[in-house]
Amino acid sequence: MIQITSRFLLIPLTFTLLMGCAGISVTPPANDPVTLRVNVFRSATNIPIYMAEEKGAFAKRNIRLELQFTPNSSEQRAGLAAGRSDIAHTAADNSVAMVEVAKVDTVIVGGGDSGLLELFVRPEIKSLADVKGKAMVVDAPNTAYALVARKILKNAGLIDGRDYRLAPIGGTESRVNAFSQSPENAVGMLNPPWTFVAESRGARSLGQAKDLFGPYQAIVPIAMRSWAQSNSGALERYLAAYIEGCRMTFDPSNRAEVISVLRKRLNLTQEVASRSYEGLIQPGHGLARDCRFDMAGFRNALALRAEIEGQWGGVPPEPNKYIELTYYERALKFASP
Repeated sequence: MIQITSRFLLIPLTFTLLMGCAGISVTPPANDPVTLRVNVFRSATNIPIYMAEEKGAFAKRNIRLELQFTPNSSEQRAGLAAGRSDIAHTAADNSVAMVEVAKVDTVIVGGGDSGLLELFVRPEIKSLADVKGKAMVVDAPNTAYALVARKILKNAGLIDGRDYRLAPIGGTESRVNAFSQSPENAVGMLNPPWTFVAESRGARSLGQAKDLFGPYQAIVPIAMRSWAQSNSGALERYLAAYIEGCRMTFDPSNRAEVISVLRKRLNLTQEVASRSYEGLIQPGHGLARDCRFDMAGFRNALALRAEIEGQWGGVPPEPNKYIELTYYERALKFASP
């Protein structure tokens, strides 16, 4: 057995052990100047990013943000894989599809929200039975929110390709516009602020996804695994600012400012911005506290892909393959309260 007898060796060893036992917080990474290209949908769920920008959470970490707005998830996934963006905020299932279908090694690095999803129909649709022979408008037919909508219709006895067809239209804003363009576009999954735009045009909600389907992990930050490993310090700084933006959104004293930022960033009316804000802070429907990852919601997303797409022979895998939350956990330790 080796004995450590030197007091010069004993002191640092003891100090190291004490640090581990005491749980001393992680030292933030150095604030070297960095530009991060972040790809998002044009949606109210970006509010943690918007608030972090407005309140200087990125600036104080020497991060210059280049926000890219994607028209659809296909372009978003392709852009991340090709290196045109560094981080993408997208449905967790999109990252799974990149790994399993496109064979691209992406990883989920944090949490976000439940999507604020609602199933909407055109005004003449009185029940889901009226969807027969018509179309469901979707972003991509085989990922994310389309799978949730397909599951809800399946539970009502409607099968895509037999009772209705899938119409790949693009992001939520495009799906809302599609409702007005043709009576054939009968049903689709929407989220704020576009739910309220759809309502103003006569469309109506058949219910929130949390009630029609259950817990669901929607928007999360993802990155190429190799990029995350090579840029861990910048990623952790980004996630710390993102967490702070989430906390700013939930802070009741910031209510008026959050609504103002939503109005400015998304060109909304006061009413639509206010209603979007209320949805964002609704438990189980909007943002998670600290934008934490919802493991139960992600397991549901994996089970949904297994059932609707037949992935993995219909048996969902364990989630660890798709997530790396150590970046988020370290960021959480040095994010401002």
